[in-house]
Amino acid sequence: MWLGPEEVLVANALWVTERANPFFVLQRRRGHGKGGGLTGLLVGTLDVVLDSSARVAPYRILHQTQDSQVYWTVACGSSRKEITKHWEWLENNLLQTLSIFDSEEDITTFVKGKIHGIIAEENKSLQPQGDEDPGKFKEAELKMRKQFGMPEGEKLVNYYSCSFWKGRVPRQGWMYLTVNHLCFYSFLLGKEVSLVVQWVDVTRLEKNATLLFPESIHVDTRDQELFFSMFLNISETFKLMEQLANLAMRQLLDNEGFLEDKALPRPIRPHRNISALKRDLDARAKNECYRATFRLPRDERLDGHTGCTLWTPFSKLHIPGQMFISNNYICFSSKEEDACHLIIPLREVTIVEKADSSSVLPSPLSISTKSKMTFLFANLKDRDFLVQRISDFLQKTPSKQAGNSIGGRRASTVDPTPEFLPAPQEASELPPTSPSSPLSDRPSFSVQEVPTASQGLLKVFQRNSPMEDLGAKGAKEKMKEESWDIHFFEYGRGICMYRTAKTRQLVQKGIPESLRGELWLLFSGAWNEMVTHPGYYAELVEESMGKYSLATEEIERDLHRSMPEHPAFQNELGIAALRRVLTAYAFRNPTIGYCQAMNIVTSVLLLYGSEEEAFWLLVALCERMLPDYYNTRVVGALVDQGIFEELTRDLLPQLSEKMQDLGVISSISLSWFLTLFLSVMPFESAVVIVDCFFYEGIKVILQVALAILDANMEQLLGCSDEGEAMTVLGRYLDNVVNKQSVSPPIPHLHALLTSGDDPPAEVDIFDLLKVSYEKFSGLRAEDIEQMRFKQRLKVIQSLEDTAKRSVVRAIPGDTGFSIEELEDLYVVFKAKHLACQYWGSSGMAAARRDPSLPYLEQYRIDVSQFRELFASLTPWSCGSHTPVLAGRMFRLLDQNKDSLINFKEFVMGLSGMYHGDLTEKLKALYKLHLPPALLQEEAESALEAACYFVEDSSSEASPLTSDMDPFLPWEAQEKFPQEEQEGSRNEDVQEKTVTEEKGTSPRDHRHYLRMWAQEKEAQKETIKDLPKMDQEQFIELCKTLYNMFSEDPREQDLYHAIATVASLLLRIGEVGKKFSARTSKKPTDGAHSEDHNSAAEKDKPPVPKSHWDPINKLQLAAAGDPQAKGCGDTCPEQAPQESQVVLEGGSGAGQSSPSQLFSDDETKDDMSVSSYSVVSTGSLRCEDLPDDTVLVSAEACSPTVASRAGGTVDTDWCISFEQILASVLTESVLVNFFEKRVDIGVKIKDQKKVERQFSTSSDHEQS
Repeated sequence: MWLGPEEVLVANALWVTERANPFFVLQRRRGHGKGGGLTGLLVGTLDVVLDSSARVAPYRILHQTQDSQVYWTVACGSSRKEITKHWEWLENNLLQTLSIFDSEEDITTFVKGKIHGIIAEENKSLQPQGDEDPGKFKEAELKMRKQFGMPEGEKLVNYYSCSFWKGRVPRQGWMYLTVNHLCFYSFLLGKEVSLVVQWVDVTRLEKNATLLFPESIHVDTRDQELFFSMFLNISETFKLMEQLANLAMRQLLDNEGFLEDKALPRPIRPHRNISALKRDLDARAKNECYRATFRLPRDERLDGHTGCTLWTPFSKLHIPGQMFISNNYICFSSKEEDACHLIIPLREVTIVEKADSSSVLPSPLSISTKSKMTFLFANLKDRDFLVQRISDFLQKTPSKQAGNSIGGRRASTVDPTPEFLPAPQEASELPPTSPSSPLSDRPSFSVQEVPTASQGLLKVFQRNSPMEDLGAKGAKEKMKEESWDIHFFEYGRGICMYRTAKTRQLVQKGIPESLRGELWLLFSGAWNEMVTHPGYYAELVEESMGKYSLATEEIERDLHRSMPEHPAFQNELGIAALRRVLTAYAFRNPTIGYCQAMNIVTSVLLLYGSEEEAFWLLVALCERMLPDYYNTRVVGALVDQGIFEELTRDLLPQLSEKMQDLGVISSISLSWFLTLFLSVMPFESAVVIVDCFFYEGIKVILQVALAILDANMEQLLGCSDEGEAMTVLGRYLDNVVNKQSVSPPIPHLHALLTSGDDPPAEVDIFDLLKVSYEKFSGLRAEDIEQMRFKQRLKVIQSLEDTAKRSVVRAIPGDTGFSIEELEDLYVVFKAKHLACQYWGSSGMAAARRDPSLPYLEQYRIDVSQFRELFASLTPWSCGSHTPVLAGRMFRLLDQNKDSLINFKEFVMGLSGMYHGDLTEKLKALYKLHLPPALLQEEAESALEAACYFVEDSSSEASPLTSDMDPFLPWEAQEKFPQEEQEGSRNEDVQEKTVTEEKGTSPRDHRHYLRMWAQEKEAQKETIKDLPKMDQEQFIELCKTLYNMFSEDPREQDLYHAIATVASLLLRIGEVGKKFSARTSKKPTDGAHSEDHNSAAEKDKPPVPKSHWDPINKLQLAAAGDPQAKGCGDTCPEQAPQESQVVLEGGSGAGQSSPSQLFSDDETKDDMSVSSYSVVSTGSLRCEDLPDDTVLVSAEACSPTVASRAGGTVDTDWCISFEQILASVLTESVLVNFFEKRVDIGVKIKDQKKVERQFSTSSDHEQS
């Protein structure tokens, strides 16, 4: 690449000059390339230790003038090819021009100007440069690709200088973090260390400091532990590594989500500046943090943030903090954690104005909302720019149409009036339908059919007793409501409420029943999504009504198990509402669909809100607050279970070991976390925990769980087994009561089951919460996220290991591969599937991966990926013919014709080539040259062959396809008319058996076992079941064998053997043809034979002579080839114009036109055979040939020779598998070739090494 000219004072230190002219010098770095000696070793070490090896390219061009001691760098290159290109350009374009100048200064100025011009021209097409020099980063990326063999699609995110500890010795080098790999390279005094780890293989990533290792980063994979230390900025490096590993885990966990939200899309242009990829990741991290902090929708993108102060009218103070602006919200977070949180949706903003600055209030900004609240920000650094950004976003905010106000909480979904949320007593019975919604023109989806829960079910089913009748409880509830009313008056009501420590205290004291639904919506962020998607729920319900899926079946099964003790779910209104909400959600998010526990949570949400509100609360829970909890593998809950175990270890160390021994934590935590304690605690107590959860998130659930273990520590330490511990905890939870609840008590089913003689003392839920906050409130959201990351690595990798074991167990034992080999093959297979997402080699397999499928079906590959794997793992390497063979194998294995194969099918394909005896391997090869493996285009007469497959139908058995053997051609079944007779015969037998048994006794299990045994018996394939092969298919088979032997050490012997076998088989085919024609006249000698042949010749259509001339030339090919003389006089005697194959003993047993031996265009890339004398396989006796002549079947010749249009194929000719097998057995060299054992382990290792290099497009020389 061209470089902006920079001065170089000592031109020859560490460099060797390779070319020079009066104005330029081309130099190579010492230690690069061959030789170099000790100096080279030292230079290589210096490059790695003292400076980025990335910054020192191995080649450079300097500009010099004769009298000057100063040199200027003008270009550098990572390969000789690249630097030579630049050198030639300079010689061709600049040398003559420079010789015209008189002054050396003018020459230098001209050269510098010219180089800057070239760079400017190149940069026109590139992105604008960022703050860091892109040349340096581009050089690092090139170095990384070259060093580790990465393809163009693999993008470098950043690189850092660090030490890798090999044993107890630190190796100083460079760590390259790419989108999919962690790479490290070090070169010290001739010792090289090169590491490549895929992020998807990382099982542990920690930052720690020990006595042995100073502050270091610890990376674990399944096979190795790696330690890196001596980073300049370890926090930045570790944060980036965490993000990249997280991306990889997301890819393994939920492929669809990964593809939708792929943080690093492939750039359109080949190179990007360092800050671009890094900024993408940083922005992603900030976005996630921003959305989590303020509970905003998933599509919200942070635009920027700035320091400022906010005037808080309740405390009469200016609170310092950060203002965040995104496309739909302005948010504020105080520096002090609990001081103040504020969310202002732009849809609520009416006025944004700059107030006058003063010394007391510099750069103030006032924002007014529809709810008549005004927020005053000050101390803004760049106020004008900020106002401009806000006004830009305001213009894009859709203005809502004014419409009639529908009462209650739903007012603001249709009305621009303030988002005050009046108490729900006013809630109208109408379903929430907006005038702007497409549903407004037609009756609502549920008005006529099933009554809709347009308000919380609790209100509908609660006895309407006034508060006064409830005594002390009623008075307490009234006080709570008044406290909240005062809070609303001081801090505002609705989405724009100031959220402070006071808000949290009120939540901990319990939200009053009448406000619970409203505040859940606000604190969870569900309100924002509901307001911005009017009518969405109604549309979903309408779409999903009457649709059947696995999810709807599971929902129906669980509907009556959801809080059956509550009156709201003992009738159709509650059940129908629950059905609609769950079905609508399953329809919205098919990845999750429906998971057990969702029914329990949703039924509680329905008690406190309308259907639409419950739906949006469920969305907030499943997609934001409890990420990955409700997918098929409950990964999120397992991750938080891991955090719970870790916290137990840290905070309750004396109990931790006992719990591990009993194995209790895994049993309890899933039910606690998945249902937010609703399934294990009395309902009125658990909702208090849910109140706190919606305000503070998962932290509350972990705190309460720890407090429960702490409260039961003594009893748990005395437990002897898991059952006893579960009983202790179960009875404790059953007796957690809410003495302030105004709802009538609901019997708790769990409590009824576990009640004993002496019930334990009651525990007040508010006391339990208080203890949990006092003892365990040290948990912070950031710490939990950090722990989640660590546990996610562990959980997902253990799930992947489980998947691997399940898949390997599903493979039948008769494949011949060991368990270890199967596991290695699975790793390679999965890596190939994932690689298509890395580098975009194929989108199809990726797009069709569904984590909800059985493990065996999750990873599948398409034909292009199969070709790559086949080429590296097959024992039958066929040179340039290998991809063709791979394509046939793929078609044979792809039994369901979806153009994808799973791991089981893949293993079956390999098993046919690696294991079994000669017969099995030949059978596999034979099937690769019959339909469906062989396409119609590949052998045009394959369809005609159908007529000849059934010649021996009386003796052939039905080719029933076995699950265990993919080498059975599906289409072949259609070609056996006798199959139906066979099938009907079997049916008769079965019916007879049944009728016999009917008379004696009813069918028992033995009857079915016998039937299965019969089926299995019928499925055993014999070699007689294989269809016969026609001439074109046979030619294709010969061609494959020819290519297969071309790389073998004994290729000469193999060519001789296959030529003999081919000529023998051609003769057998001809003889067979005569029998099938049932000729009355049997030839007895050569003369008779020739008479017969010439008679047959008259019946055949004439072949234009022109077709034979090129063949004649090719077969008498080597006019200048001394080997050709070895033919003696035989070649001219057997001139092919006669279209006659003369066989041993001179008796022509039949004929075969040479055009039959030529194949289709698949031979285009086959290796050249011009160095041999090319002889038709059938035209000579092998013993007449000298030893150095190689017999090649004519299909090896150029395909242009045989034009199908004019040539004819002998359609009567066919041959069976037994005949091929018998012929091969006559040649020991062929038998040895097919019976030779090949170790697949070596091939798997090689494949793993080159896995990341398969699509490399780099033309740099490998050092």
